Amino acid sequence: MKKKVISRCLIGAPVGLFVCHLILIIISVFINLFTLRKGEFFSAPPSLITLCGNELNAVIIQTICSLIMGAAFAGASVIWEVENWSLLKQTILHFLVISVSTLPIAYCMYWIPHTFRGILIYIAIFFFIYFTIWIGRYFTMKKKIQAINDKIKSDSVNKK
Repeated sequence: MKKKVISRCLIGAPVGLFVCHLILIIISVFINLFTLRKGEFFSAPPSLITLCGNELNAVIIQTICSLIMGAAFAGASVIWEVENWSLLKQTILHFLVISVSTLPIAYCMYWIPHTFRGILIYIAIFFFIYFTIWIGRYFTMKKKIQAINDKIKSDSVNKK
């Protein structure tokens, strides 16, 4: 299992970087569309650039954090494959791993406002997105299990 986690982390890290870069492109496009700025790329939040001293340092730190976040998401996916754990245990553990890796990075990278309200809003949005994805996965898996059970029943009837 340790090898699987490490392997997934190594695959997930560049995926995390790709997703972060894609988000930066989308944010830049929207800012350019709705402001007088044209053709500018926003590589990092201004507060992070100020904190880091310059844009290059901010982008380097943000890149490292994006790699870490991608690795955490990918590595945590192994939790869903531990068959002797209940769905509740898997869900709670996965949620904790993802939350603990995501919130500090989002806060340090100034992806969220540094206020109590900003943190609460972030947690609420994170929880809503996580819950929505979990519900979707739950019903998809339930449908697959039902299809397998139906096939087993029809195969056992046909053998008689």
